[in-house]
Amino acid sequence: MKPNTRIGPRHPKLAAGGFRFARWLAAKTMGAAGFHQLGSEFADARLAHVRDKLARDETVYLAGLGAPGTHNSGLALVEVTKADGPRLIVNNEEERFSGNKHTTEYPRLSIDAAVGTLRGMGRDIGDIDAWLTSWDYPTLAGTLARSVVEELPQSLKLVRTTEATGFDGRRLDQMTRTPKVLARQLGLAERVPLICLPHHDNHAWFSYAASPFADDGAPTAIAVLDGTGDQGSISLYVVENGAMRRLYCNDSMFDSLGAFYSVISSTQGGWTWLSSEGRYMGAAAWGDMDRASNPYYARLRDVLHFGANGDIRLNRALANWYCDPFDHPYKEALTKILGEPLKPDQLWNPDAVLRVEDIHHRPDTRDRLDKAAATQLVFEDAMIHVVDHLLRTTGANRLVLTGGVALNAVGNMRLLEHFDEAWFASAQRRKGRLHLWVPPVPGDPGVTIGAAWLFAHLAGAPRGAPMTHAFYCGTPPSQGDIVHAVAADDITSQRIGDISTPEGLEAIADLMALMVAQNGVIALYQGAAETGPRALGHRSILANPCDPAVRELLNARVKYREAIRPLAPMATLEAAKEYFELLPGAADADYNAYNYMVLTAHSKPHAREKIPAVIHADGTGRIQIVRAGDDPLTYAYLKALDRHIGVELSVNTSFNVAGPIAQTPQQAIDTLRRSRGSMSWCWWPATAPSPQPGTAASATAEGSKAGLPTGRHQLPVSLRDNSLLP
Repeated sequence: MKPNTRIGPRHPKLAAGGFRFARWLAAKTMGAAGFHQLGSEFADARLAHVRDKLARDETVYLAGLGAPGTHNSGLALVEVTKADGPRLIVNNEEERFSGNKHTTEYPRLSIDAAVGTLRGMGRDIGDIDAWLTSWDYPTLAGTLARSVVEELPQSLKLVRTTEATGFDGRRLDQMTRTPKVLARQLGLAERVPLICLPHHDNHAWFSYAASPFADDGAPTAIAVLDGTGDQGSISLYVVENGAMRRLYCNDSMFDSLGAFYSVISSTQGGWTWLSSEGRYMGAAAWGDMDRASNPYYARLRDVLHFGANGDIRLNRALANWYCDPFDHPYKEALTKILGEPLKPDQLWNPDAVLRVEDIHHRPDTRDRLDKAAATQLVFEDAMIHVVDHLLRTTGANRLVLTGGVALNAVGNMRLLEHFDEAWFASAQRRKGRLHLWVPPVPGDPGVTIGAAWLFAHLAGAPRGAPMTHAFYCGTPPSQGDIVHAVAADDITSQRIGDISTPEGLEAIADLMALMVAQNGVIALYQGAAETGPRALGHRSILANPCDPAVRELLNARVKYREAIRPLAPMATLEAAKEYFELLPGAADADYNAYNYMVLTAHSKPHAREKIPAVIHADGTGRIQIVRAGDDPLTYAYLKALDRHIGVELSVNTSFNVAGPIAQTPQQAIDTLRRSRGSMSWCWWPATAPSPQPGTAASATAEGSKAGLPTGRHQLPVSLRDNSLLP
């Protein structure tokens, strides 16, 4: 082992004892409060009840709850049948309804919305057969205790900064009272008993079950790479013949790829956790991504210890975030490599935030970009190290990657590139290459779905259908919702257009394309919102990919975001193949892995000249392929673009400004107002064809007038004094 290296905690035996005691105590106290672990008498009885209902061909309803305390609280409602298995009805993310991004609040609004959906189906609260949590809270309590005890006395500060572990200790009391609070909200006389399902098991089973990989007897490997779970931060699984088996958990919150990336991206980039990671990944493309020449890579790699059997551990002689993640996250040796970390009071300060715009007049900017590149390179090394061992152990060539770390789209692409035919010939002595799938919700908004899908699996339900789209956050707004929002904002309106017919759909798509071809910007709001962090056509801002000025326009005047962040290409499959190198390892189910902006792809040589707005500094694009069956309006718009600009491809960025993606019609209007600048806005609702009824959209066009056709019996609206209506 290299000098200046310490792997593992100071007090491992004491920490293990603390884990066991805290988990036992939490199981007792939380059991009395209404939280029941798998294997408990109550959980076994509920499983038997659901199993019996399925055996009688009755429909089962399950609720997956992201309770307060952990970020991204919310509620998933799942329908299960004996014939078809689980079907996701809604996955309501509380941040979308409350407007508080990555919220840890009690998900009151998400629950209300899901109850409304249930009643709209002719069902009610009594039809929910089990309420399931997305964390095993007694195990989480044990892990929190272990994390504090293992580095005593220095780690005592963690007691005051529990949000570093992904858990908001300020909401502990609210979380423990959830069974009672939920009962009051639902109008029930007795508290609602909750069954606790393991966090990483939820990630793993849902992500596998939603994948396009077949149950054909061949193994499928699953890697859950996370900030943290309720037991550890890295968990590995294999599925064979429909049965999932956990192979490994690292039993540590801080031997974590997510924590590594979050701490460095925040303290070097200048943003807070959960906001820093994607920005820093974008910044890496502007730095030196060559391992041989990057001045920080070799030394920064020592922050992680690459052990036998794919093990990744934090070098505690360099890092200090296992004790003091915010105020003093570096040891002196790491400060010598990266410089002083930014302090919490410096984050979001314009003078501290990393800006590629400063590269010509601020001497340290190039250096900071190289640090971002080194962080990304070390992160990719660690991903490859873990997956290498997993594939060798299981003999699999199919990998489901999930957990919050799986949102690193560049790292996902590197896995496909690394585990090629040559690797399989050497490591597995066979012809093959890696086949990879990442769900649209690999982070914690997906574990609410996972809890319900896993419970259905444990009750004997079949696996369920693979996912093809992500439009599950809430239900489409009603005509009344839209009219009320328009009237409340005192917006003038006029009815034009009809997309309920093929002709109307084509006409509206063509007008959208015409506006974009004239360098207009369209904010599209239609149907149910996307679940997960990416806008995929139902809450998207669309623009001309051929216009090199679009990046500056959107970043500076519409979205108010950093220039280091790329704009994503949204494309038909044919256009994606024409302009990007789609990797064969992502080709399953007609390149389904590219549906969700979780994979980057290298652009082809002619792409930068033709579609410069969506090609990042490293020549890649975080692509999304749109299918006619999943999103008819957006697909028709892309086809119409070919007639106007010569490509079936659009800029796509999220319909949000300084907050979560717009969920409701009122939020859409508020977002438009926040992003007006010198722009003129027009917003319209529409009724979409199957599969998502009830849509709406909005548009901007600078310095022009346009008539914007929309859905039958709906109201195109413009902000007063800035009308785009003819």
